Amino acid sequence: MTRTRSSGGRGGRTRLVLVAAAALAGVAVTGVLSGFHLPLQPIDPDAAESRSELASVVPIGIRTFEAPSDLVVDEDLPYGAREDGTLLTLDVCRPARAAATTDAGTDGAAGALPAVVSIHGGSWARGDKANADWRNVCLWLASEGFVAVSVNYRLVPDAVFPAQLDDVALAVEWLREPEQLAEYGIDPGRIGAFGGSAGGSLAALLGTHGDGPLDTGSRVAAVAELSGPLGLTGRALDADGASPWLRSIVTDYLGCEPGAAACEAAAEASAATHLDPSDPPMFVAQSDAEAIPLGQQTAFVAALQAAGVPVESLVVPGSAHSIGILDAPMRARVAAFLHAALGPVVR
Repeated sequence: MTRTRSSGGRGGRTRLVLVAAAALAGVAVTGVLSGFHLPLQPIDPDAAESRSELASVVPIGIRTFEAPSDLVVDEDLPYGAREDGTLLTLDVCRPARAAATTDAGTDGAAGALPAVVSIHGGSWARGDKANADWRNVCLWLASEGFVAVSVNYRLVPDAVFPAQLDDVALAVEWLREPEQLAEYGIDPGRIGAFGGSAGGSLAALLGTHGDGPLDTGSRVAAVAELSGPLGLTGRALDADGASPWLRSIVTDYLGCEPGAAACEAAAEASAATHLDPSDPPMFVAQSDAEAIPLGQQTAFVAALQAAGVPVESLVVPGSAHSIGILDAPMRARVAAFLHAALGPVVR
């Protein structure tokens, strides 16, 4: 595996400030810069904050994947900046063939690759695009022939919904800019999203926000999510028998007062609220005895079907959570779904 690092990133933030300002999608650079009140700082969580949502050290799920050696990883690329001074970065994992083609300057339009935006979990309050588990997700997607894009986004308590959704949407917009399409040989009409846990919730929201064509703006053409909290209203959480832990992290994420009878942002942060028939096909899976109540998936699948959105769902036995269920059989199912939804990869 070959790693490259932006000359900015954690090792050189001066250049990142300049690049980030130029890379902001859909916003005038001068307008954005005028709003900054703090020096730009990348999301760089400490060891405790960056840990995976998989609490166990047991080699389950994505930890059973062994990456081939011929993948290329471009680390800490800036995709935007926020007025609170947060510099947003992502990693790109790509097949060696894609790297060789773009490095040679070949017009990749005919052989352009599908891309998948990978969204880490961590209760919306922790996690990192490059912790060992989510780096493995990025490498697994690249091994399947996708250009995988593993994103960092703002975290609770420094930011609450909809900041996290705004960030991952910006990553998709950044990916569709001509410079990135040419650099990584990406087909702008074949961009999907994958997420687990809190990242699964964001992936589902990314898929249902907006309407119409799936090849423009922040729209995605496929969504695969594992163990995402999908219905965040008090009614949904009550119906599913949600635990005090789940209610607590949802309250923090939405920026609501603990114990509040209603939370104005809850419906907006629930993917089913935004469904329409133009939304992309979705794959949803979780364990039958895990921290996220099974009713979350059941209700969402029913809403997708009612809206006429293609959906494939899977429930596995046990209590493993998120990418803890991403073992070889699940990887094969998710990859088959993404290949079918995003089109073939020319190997």
